[in-house]
This record gives sequence, C-alpha cells and structure tokens, in this order.
Amino acid sequence: MVKKYSIAEASNNLTDIVHEAEEGTRIELTREGKPVAVLIRLEDDEPPSTPNQKKGFWEAYQEFRRTHDLVAADIDPDEIWGNVRDHSPSSGRDDFEW
Repeated sequence: MVKKYSIAEASNNLTDIVHEAEEGTRIELTREGKPVAVLIRLEDDEPPSTPNQKKGFWEAYQEFRRTHDLVAADIDPDEIWGNVRDHSPSSGRDDFEW
C-alpha cells in the first residue's frame, strides 16, 4: 500500500508517518504534488530497479533465497552435485595442451 503526504504534512506528523512505514506502508513525500522521496521500513530497503534492468548474480541469488524455502524442498546437494567434480588425482600441468 502507498500513502502520499506533502512535505509539510510529513513534517507535522512525522512520528505517525514513521509508524506507518514501520508497519509496511510505503510513504511517498511530495512537493507541489510531485513525488520527491520515499519512506519505507528498513527491511524493505532495496535499490530501485527499472523494468529492463537485469539483476546481477548476487541480487538474483539473494532474491531466490528470500523466495524459496530450500529446507522445505528437502534437496540433497550430494545427490545433485555429487558427480560434477572429478575427484581423481591430477597429474599436474605437464599434460595440459593449449
């Protein structure tokens, strides 16, 4: 939910508006009817993104972890990744060809 307040209204009611933000309401502060700032609770703080902006790996990974319960999925990493790595001893770089 988004609520809008003029900067003057926000100045006169700051305590109440901060409580609203803490409860999850997104607060837009306006000047002459135009949005100029946003007040949100700290745990909702994420950089704004544009619709065409691609996320980097770390952002996508963090979002995945927030939105998927991996414990409930009961995934065994050894079952998935156990055969991916070659565990045989290496003979060194002498036999490596470019």
